[in-house]
Amino acid sequence: MRYLLNAFFAVFVAVLCSGQASAPQSVTVIRAGTLIDGKSDQPRHDQVITIRGNRIESVSDAASAKIPAGATIIDLSTATVLPGLIDSHTHIFLQGEEPAEGGYDANILWPPLALRAARATVSARRALEQGFTTLRDVETEGAGYGDVGIKEAIERGYIPGPRLFVATRAISTTGGYSLEGYAPELDMPKGAQLIDGPVEARKAAREQLSHGADWIKVYMTHRSWVGKNGELVSQPTLTVEELKAVVDETHGWGKKVACHAYGGIGLHRALDGGCDSIEHGLDLDDAAIAQMVKQGTWLCPTLSAYFYGWEPANTPNGQRDRKRAEVHGPSFQKALKAGVKIVFGTDMGGIPWTEPIAQEFPRMVELGMSPMDAIKSATSKPAEMLGMAGEIGVIAPGAYADIIAVNADPQKDIKVLESVQFVMKSGQVFKH
Repeated sequence: MRYLLNAFFAVFVAVLCSGQASAPQSVTVIRAGTLIDGKSDQPRHDQVITIRGNRIESVSDAASAKIPAGATIIDLSTATVLPGLIDSHTHIFLQGEEPAEGGYDANILWPPLALRAARATVSARRALEQGFTTLRDVETEGAGYGDVGIKEAIERGYIPGPRLFVATRAISTTGGYSLEGYAPELDMPKGAQLIDGPVEARKAAREQLSHGADWIKVYMTHRSWVGKNGELVSQPTLTVEELKAVVDETHGWGKKVACHAYGGIGLHRALDGGCDSIEHGLDLDDAAIAQMVKQGTWLCPTLSAYFYGWEPANTPNGQRDRKRAEVHGPSFQKALKAGVKIVFGTDMGGIPWTEPIAQEFPRMVELGMSPMDAIKSATSKPAEMLGMAGEIGVIAPGAYADIIAVNADPQKDIKVLESVQFVMKSGQVFKH
């Protein structure tokens, strides 16, 4: 009994001392001239955002706000303040696909993994500096589980970068992913993990999930070309049975599946197999759109990526490139009109990281999305898709203090989001 009493007393004293030693959380107050909170349809003016530690404590009118004593005050009273932006389709381990520099293959064949990781670190920092405080990075393109390492380095404070949701290696089938075109005797590295059959598909998902994947990425289409009747044709990859094995396993882990799918058979297999998001969706037909609405499938269209790196117009690949861009806009418009849930995504990595990430916003607006809905597609909407509704993508009590500011009204000129002036992530200021 004496031993138990002594042990209890020791634990009590340790807990008491721990509570006394803990430092109070810092308090920061932001004065916002105009506030777009990521969820409301209308902005608010003259707002005060109180941040305690890494979370937002309150949002109130400036006239009635009570400023805590000793708070650090950041004056953004002449700016428009928004939640940190979310890009739902990036590749930090890719650095563009310029044909003159070796195209896609050069990303995998010549740089050592340490160099690829260093460049990925720079890409992550650039994203954060442009106001993107969260990325869904949908595979490393031959760099294995490097994205898990970059994510951990950011979380542990070794490097600056956005909050990452990572998809590690991605999954496709034999004959369904680059590198291609080399002598058949050569066992070339691939940009994705290749499987054949439901057993291998499930095993690949298990491997990737056990090594830290937040999402599983599946390629449901691969090559595309212009068909005999001038239509865009896309080669299907996984069967419905293979995809169902991946989806069943992934959902069992409480995670989701993103499916790269342009159109046709592969797109319909993706929907029939139960994918959670369609990536790109260049050529959505009416049946696919209706199924996406019914199933609640997300669309991440990545419009800008299909205006980069066109090959000469008189070549088959050049004709394919132009056809992709031609069908993508009308497909997006049909999905928007039908009420498909759409999230902002760029495919950065396919686009050089030196380009502005926010260039996707004006393309969405030009195709009929309102500026406010375009902003929501990069804030509260992807937060919902990522399972973090109310925690990211909004400026509201309880949310992480991911906050950006621009010097003009993005509802009047959406391109202003290409010039972010202030960036805070989880209460830490990275740009001011």
